Amino acid sequence: MKNVLLVEDSSATRSMIRATLEEIEGLSFEEASTGFEALKALPTQSFDLIITDINMPDINGLELINFIKNHPSYRNIPFLIVSTEGSEEDKKRGIELGASDYITKPFNPENLRKIVKKTLGL
Repeated sequence: MKNVLLVEDSSATRSMIRATLEEIEGLSFEEASTGFEALKALPTQSFDLIITDINMPDINGLELINFIKNHPSYRNIPFLIVSTEGSEEDKKRGIELGASDYITKPFNPENLRKIVKKTLGL
């Protein structure tokens, strides 16, 4: 079972991403509505993938990636950014910080599943 942490401040978008990914067998999900909630969830269990938005109220997605990639216990967790921020600069920054991939909203469900499967080796 692969454990995915969904970090997204919009409950509707979190639900949409989860529903899209529940079609992939062998995934379990935890959800966080803020970057701070995501940081609190990290020591409670191991995660195989973190999917994050960029724009969030407390710690944004880029700050979250930066923190986690610089922490020895969590730096190997792959990240996927799903965001409305679609500029080349944002994408470049996300990848430079350590995201495996960057998908702009609205996302194509099949493309999201394909990227998640590839990232998790499924």
